[in-house]
Amino acid sequence: MSLDHAILGFLNYCPLSGYDLKKVFDISIRHFWAADQSQIYRTLSRLTEKEWTSVDIVEQESRPDRKVYSITFAGREELLRWLNSPMPLESPHSAPLVKVFFSGLQNDEHNLEYFRAARQMVHNFLQVYASIPADLDNRVAKEVPGIQGISPRDRFYWLLTLESGIENMRSTLRWMDSVIERLEKHDYTNRLNVE
Repeated sequence: MSLDHAILGFLNYCPLSGYDLKKVFDISIRHFWAADQSQIYRTLSRLTEKEWTSVDIVEQESRPDRKVYSITFAGREELLRWLNSPMPLESPHSAPLVKVFFSGLQNDEHNLEYFRAARQMVHNFLQVYASIPADLDNRVAKEVPGIQGISPRDRFYWLLTLESGIENMRSTLRWMDSVIERLEKHDYTNRLNVE
């Protein structure tokens, strides 16, 4: 997924400022796609240059003027083109797995420490995912002006991403528990089950 399309997706709900986009990212999709404020503003500039978004300046008395971005017809066409394209399955890249691959160079006690620490990190991620409220659509509506009334169908798709994250973390925890158990027993058999 590109940041361009994520922003277009949110702007399809309603016009938003860069600040509001950052809030909606953090509330709703941070568990699988994080973006910092500067990335969002750079992308908004690029989208406006491509004429996929337009910007309105809203004057404010006590603060700097606010830029509010809207998706254009061309931006909506691009969003739909992207949504209708085949699902991009990226080849996996994992620095931690490269480290695991070469861990035979270390002793088992060192590797046990590594896996126990990594397991704790994965467990912490799972807790974060579990803390994302099932009513995240209500939270978005409260904290981001303009995004109101997310449909039950949209909510279904939003929460599918959370389901995926939770299932992936649970799977990783099961695998790590298995690795730790085998290392503790000096059992070097693999348990491959490719289906």
